[in-house]
Amino acid sequence: MVTLSDKLKSMGVKIGAQDIQPLRKRPHYPIEEVLEGHFIETPYGPSFRVVTFYPNSHIHGNGTLYFIQPSAVISNWIKEPSLHEIEPTNFVFLDTETSGLAGGTGTYVFLVGIGRYEEDGFRLIQHFMRDPIEEPAHLASLLTLLDGCQSLVTFNGKAFDVPLLQTRFISNGESFPFQSTIHLDLLPLARRLWKDRLPSRALGYLEEQILEVARTQDDVPGWLIPNLYFDYLRTGDARPLKNVFYHNAMDILSMAALLIHISRLLEDPRIETVGHALDLFSIGKLFEDIGNFDVAAHCYEDGLACEIPDLARSEVLQRWSMMEKRRQNLEAAIQIWQEAANRQEIFAYIELAKIFEHRVKDYSQALTFTATAIEIVRSSTLPLYERSRLIAELDHRLARLQRKQHGGEIYRPGLS
Repeated sequence: MVTLSDKLKSMGVKIGAQDIQPLRKRPHYPIEEVLEGHFIETPYGPSFRVVTFYPNSHIHGNGTLYFIQPSAVISNWIKEPSLHEIEPTNFVFLDTETSGLAGGTGTYVFLVGIGRYEEDGFRLIQHFMRDPIEEPAHLASLLTLLDGCQSLVTFNGKAFDVPLLQTRFISNGESFPFQSTIHLDLLPLARRLWKDRLPSRALGYLEEQILEVARTQDDVPGWLIPNLYFDYLRTGDARPLKNVFYHNAMDILSMAALLIHISRLLEDPRIETVGHALDLFSIGKLFEDIGNFDVAAHCYEDGLACEIPDLARSEVLQRWSMMEKRRQNLEAAIQIWQEAANRQEIFAYIELAKIFEHRVKDYSQALTFTATAIEIVRSSTLPLYERSRLIAELDHRLARLQRKQHGGEIYRPGLS
């Protein structure tokens, strides 16, 4: 009787395991063999960290990492007056690398970089989670480095790093360590200072354009990092993660350098130190926002002496003049409006018409300014709806001025 085994053999199918080649053992490259680091013992087991020290003389781009106190202007702008008084050693610079860029409760923070100033330099400690099962030890190891932390410095940390870390701490039944810490997120500040000149305010772009930092080929794009971590978990090969550690380290060094650079700009905002008129205008707006109008005016005046695009010049002249008007410095405001009127700026003619109508009570001169404004609007390239709105307002003003000039209306004080 022909058996199933005989049929399989006749078809060339081998029976048994004697001819099967054993599986090749996968090469294993643990993180401790790829990077020079050490393990920290915690109540939850060991945690791996890499420590790098940078002396105060270390050059990062166009400057050193030597810490200067954050400008009082930054403290005022973020509405944290005590920030300016915090000692350098009590600042913590933080950046994370995660298993996903979208965030959420299922996203792990597998690498946390912490930078702290010491008396003679800057120490960078990077904590790595070898496996998600190590997360309690990973977070416990992080806590050992936060003693004395009074200010947390991040880049986009308010939207990304801090919420993710908070989620991981809560998921592990731990209290979040940064609950009452002053948080200085450099991204909103960078947007405030460079949105008018630079097309991007990403940290990598600011490195190139502001700090003049050139990353080496060891860097890896941020979007690729989650995949590299999952590949490591699957294969046990940590060699590609060396590039992730480099990326994380560069982010933290650049945050420290950027804070130093911004502080220096705000301490001495002149075209010679800032270098670009558009940046100086942005600094002026920041000073105006915090109520330091004298420095804001200086920034506007200094920047307007440079070659700048017409649109930027028009915007700054209008902003500067309205700032002077708000603080009742009408002499300065009128001078700016006259300069702007020579450039055929519509807003200047409107404001001059208001001044001559309501304060000087020279209705004839106010009529001239209003009529000129109407002519400029009609010949302008403004959108049709904007031209229609302005002409309607100016026609109304013109009719009122004509009545006033001929005594047809009782004058009542007040701007309109």
